[in-house]
Amino acid sequence: MAFHRFNGRFVAGLALTGFMLTAAGCQSGGSSMLGFGKKDTTPPPPPDPKVLASQLLAYCPKVTLRDGTAYFNTYAKGSQKPKKKTAAQDAEAAALDASSDQQDDSAKIIYQASITDVTRDCNRANGSLTMKIAVAGKVVPGPMFSPGTITMPIRIAVMHGKEVLYSQLHKHQVQVTNPSSATQFVFTDSNVVVPEPTARDYQVFAGYDEGPPKKTDKKVAAAE
Repeated sequence: MAFHRFNGRFVAGLALTGFMLTAAGCQSGGSSMLGFGKKDTTPPPPPDPKVLASQLLAYCPKVTLRDGTAYFNTYAKGSQKPKKKTAAQDAEAAALDASSDQQDDSAKIIYQASITDVTRDCNRANGSLTMKIAVAGKVVPGPMFSPGTITMPIRIAVMHGKEVLYSQLHKHQVQVTNPSSATQFVFTDSNVVVPEPTARDYQVFAGYDEGPPKKTDKKVAAAE
């Protein structure tokens, strides 16, 4: 009889312990043999790459200076070369001319102009984007300079891929009176109007543009 009592109590204790373990497992949310209750370790999906409307409305394309367009130098015209009589004299004169050109280029500069900063401002209305683009720079007089008004060719352009949305060449004039110091200038193009962008993919360029070479320059290049 004692054995039966002990056995009954043992079985009842095991049943009670199993129930308590099962209840504790359900409350703690732990994993089980079947995998129920496991934490999800899958990484979240990447954010939507689409540009939000609020971001697009705040989008104002940056202004970029292309290589070689931040500086503009003007030189005085060279004097006429004397006629040469013999082949030996020709060779000697050519060597002298070459060395003279290399040494005296800086002495022939009328002025050097450079763009030091660019900025922009944007407004939207009626499906168009209107930009106000400002270019700041300085003019440094050269040895051949004399006080007066100089004219600099400044181009503003807006591109959408390979499509030209806006391109304008401006002849900006600056009054320079002191040949011994640099003169600051600011040029502004307030009429840059392009279609309102649907993505952040516009490119705006500013810089000096001397335009295509003159016909006389082409003839000289062909002769050389």
